[in-house]
Amino acid sequence: MADRRLQVFHAVARLGSFTRAAETLFMTQPAVTFQIKQLEEQFNTRLLDRGHGKVTLTPAGEIVFNYADRILGLSDEMETRISELANELSGTITIGVSRTIAAYWLPTLLEKFKGKYPRVVPRVFVGNSELMQNRVVEHELDVGIIEREVSHPSLECTLACRDELLAIVSPDHELAGAKSLTAEQLQAHSFVNHDPGAAFRALAEGFFRDGGVNPESLNHVAELGSLAVIKQFVRMGSGFSIVSNASLARERKDGSLAIIPLEPRLYSALTVLVPSDRFRARLHSTFAEFAVAHLAQTAQRMAESAGASGNPDNPHP
Repeated sequence: MADRRLQVFHAVARLGSFTRAAETLFMTQPAVTFQIKQLEEQFNTRLLDRGHGKVTLTPAGEIVFNYADRILGLSDEMETRISELANELSGTITIGVSRTIAAYWLPTLLEKFKGKYPRVVPRVFVGNSELMQNRVVEHELDVGIIEREVSHPSLECTLACRDELLAIVSPDHELAGAKSLTAEQLQAHSFVNHDPGAAFRALAEGFFRDGGVNPESLNHVAELGSLAVIKQFVRMGSGFSIVSNASLARERKDGSLAIIPLEPRLYSALTVLVPSDRFRARLHSTFAEFAVAHLAQTAQRMAESAGASGNPDNPHP
């Protein structure tokens, strides 16, 4: 309902970038530039200063942005309230997830949610946990699902379940027969690590610190943003890595990797994030609640299939 030019201007001003606004709005950059030009022509004044690779607001732009923020917020609230009269959820929801969640948890979650609410259109963005958290904080995303516990004044954070992290090595690696592995036992071996910002990287570094090993002292042979590539590196004998139990179903069946628990056990926290400091559409709250329940149920089934239904680290046994 709101003026498209205001929507585009608000996105550019909030994100400080024509490129990021185009990505968020699913538009081309020339189309974004055209909308801004039209709005500036309407007000007969410049609203944005463009220089040194950064976009800033002019004094007139500050006024327009403040009004646009209020207008767009009221427009979203009006559309949500009207759609709720029909008691049927519809519309688009933007969801940010970490890579492991995108590959191993999200497909079934979306399938179940779409089965219940077929008129909802999910738009999914994938990146490391830190990036997805920041994008929810900045209101670029409606909901985030990441693999770390979070406490942030701008977020409502709900722990859905935990997923065990395990060491993996190639079947012919000298550690392949170990029953469990401590930080000290892993220290002498090459490490295939996750990329900076990944939740698993932070958890692994904490595991080594708690075990008396400085993570910087490890022999990092690679830092990779793709779990599939990490597993391939390890299969080729490049060293060990630490990955999610949920990501290892195929390897358990085909034996292509040796999978070894850590000592002490290490878990990631699957956490659902929504902004806490603004009006929230019923669609966003409904999806977040659905995601928490679905992830908890999925984790419980995984634990039971592994014979670990009594695992005290699962918050939903």
